[in-house]
Amino acid sequence: RENFIHLCNPHLEKMKEDILYHFALGTGTHDFPALFGDVKFVCVGGSPSRMKAFIAYIAEELGLGSPGGDYPNICAGTDRYAMYKVGPVLSVSHGMGIPSISIMLHELIKLLYHAKCSNITIIRIGTSGGIGLEPGSVVITRQSVDATFKPQFEQVVLGKTIIRSTNLDEQLARELMQCSKEIGQFNTVIGNTMCTLDFYEGQGRLDGAICLYNEEEKLQYLKEAYDSGVRNIEMESSVFAAMCNLSGVKAAVVCVTLLNRLEGDQISSSHDVLVEYQQRPQKLVGYFIKKSLGKV
Repeated sequence: RENFIHLCNPHLEKMKEDILYHFALGTGTHDFPALFGDVKFVCVGGSPSRMKAFIAYIAEELGLGSPGGDYPNICAGTDRYAMYKVGPVLSVSHGMGIPSISIMLHELIKLLYHAKCSNITIIRIGTSGGIGLEPGSVVITRQSVDATFKPQFEQVVLGKTIIRSTNLDEQLARELMQCSKEIGQFNTVIGNTMCTLDFYEGQGRLDGAICLYNEEEKLQYLKEAYDSGVRNIEMESSVFAAMCNLSGVKAAVVCVTLLNRLEGDQISSSHDVLVEYQQRPQKLVGYFIKKSLGKV
């Protein structure tokens, strides 16, 4: 069954042209169905360089690119986001934090709609701080929760607070977990992900420019988070889950943990170790895509 993108905006039908400003793309200047109509998998992550590395990796895994081949940035007309494509896979950077990924998702969802894409799977791949997990563990998100451990995203619209669900696709999470078992290279768990509004105070760190609580209070908070089912902390998953839900898109969040926050706040692993950690979500999602396309 064809499952098309659902747009929650009746005003778009009245527009002669839709300019996706932060992508430097527009329906009056680009043929969206020709450029993107075959897309089935969209992977998003914070860093442009990481998303370029992912598209090169997936091209090799799917046998769609030449070794050392270059992949042009589709959004080269802007410095806000980067976008790369090979075959049915689109790779897009989203920057850091809820506001940045929110802007990107509005335009990405419209892009997929204008391209008449169907049966889309969107997966956020990234890094996070773990709670009670060995560094390098991968967390597949069951629910994104806020800083009070509630599975919801609050959006202020026209001065009123709107609460939206942050559940993610359970079947997709199970399929990704099965893929990790088949790979057998790193520890992977399904758990809740806490999405915060900043990296320091919002995540209970002791090493920011401002900190008005002590270590005991910090540890008590993180242990409460763990007891509620939280296994990692990042800054994008809540609005990602909420917007994918509203658009009828199957979505998942797959993040590697760079440290165990119960043991410290600063990331102290070597550069080489961190690079290998950051490749783990790419390997897992790459394997999932290959398996979905019958190439495993």
